[in-house]
Amino acid sequence: MEFSRVSMISCFALLLCSSLAYGASSPPAPVAMSPSPTPTPAPAPAPEYVNLTYLLSVAGPFQTFLNYLESTKVLDTFQNQANNTDQGITIFVPKDSAFKALKKPSLSNLTNDQLKSLILFHAMPKFYSLADFNKLSTKGPVSTLAGSQYSLNFTDNSGTVHLDSGWSKTKVSSAVHSTDPVAIYQVDKVLLPEAIFGTDIPPMPPAPAPAPDISPAADAPSAETKGKGSSSKAEPSTSSSHRIMNFGTWNQLLLALFGGWVMFF
Repeated sequence: MEFSRVSMISCFALLLCSSLAYGASSPPAPVAMSPSPTPTPAPAPAPEYVNLTYLLSVAGPFQTFLNYLESTKVLDTFQNQANNTDQGITIFVPKDSAFKALKKPSLSNLTNDQLKSLILFHAMPKFYSLADFNKLSTKGPVSTLAGSQYSLNFTDNSGTVHLDSGWSKTKVSSAVHSTDPVAIYQVDKVLLPEAIFGTDIPPMPPAPAPAPDISPAADAPSAETKGKGSSSKAEPSTSSSHRIMNFGTWNQLLLALFGGWVMFF
């Protein structure tokens, strides 16, 4: 009886030890991992600030236009439109020589408000590449930053952009800067709006007359031919003088013979 009780205790102890050993050797249960958080996208870089004063100072002979921008405070308007709007800006900049060539009408007679509107007339409140002007040429007048009364007409002639303000007819001669959101194009004339100067536009100067054709006529005689003609005409004159001299000699002989005959008788 005691032996069976000892045997049962021994078996129970063996089973307990084997279960503990199995539990120690078995790998631990996998731990559930929480999902990794989605990475936050990096913010888009801010657009580069465009300094119009710097561009106009180094790009070309635009000092006169830049002086008007600063004196009328229109430069602040252009800078805000270029850097703080989604539409951007397109500016037409006349060269210094265009202002020097402007004699009539003169900008010196304009009021401060009129001069400000004239400078605003040289910009549109949107970025336009050169390829965009082909579409603008079919839309008719396009408003500028000066307002709806100040509009420009565009014509795309085989890639050359022509502008018509009423008083001024010019073209885009080069692209100074054309990167969204700012486009700056050089023009050869100052843009004069009808809203300031009226509709009494002076006539265009007449085109110069073509040079006359001074090529020699096909039937005109050459110098050699003239020389031959002169010599041929001189020959009859020489032969006539010989005949006259011969006739005079015969007269003298006849007179001498006649005088001798009279003396003989």
